[in-house]
Amino acid sequence: MLAHFDKYALITKKKIDYEFFKQGLILLKNKEHLTNEGFANILNLKAAMNFGLSKELQEKFPYVIPVSRSLHVDYSVKNPNWLAGFTSG
Repeated sequence: MLAHFDKYALITKKKIDYEFFKQGLILLKNKEHLTNEGFANILNLKAAMNFGLSKELQEKFPYVIPVSRSLHVDYSVKNPNWLAGFTSG
């Protein structure tokens, strides 16, 4: 799955969410989620993604500080077929 999105990169603000998701998967793969620091890093990534943490998670983990989101997103279309695929979807 990661290879697909690395090869066919997202263009919208979702690219930032994908990068956070990818970092989280790497933390899981490296078993860093088993440490308090690694688990906190995953929560910090989640807090910065999409809608952030649910109210329930915010209550259980009040120390979470969302990772800073990049303000710059490259909106240039790298593949001319992107628009056709976007409108077909």
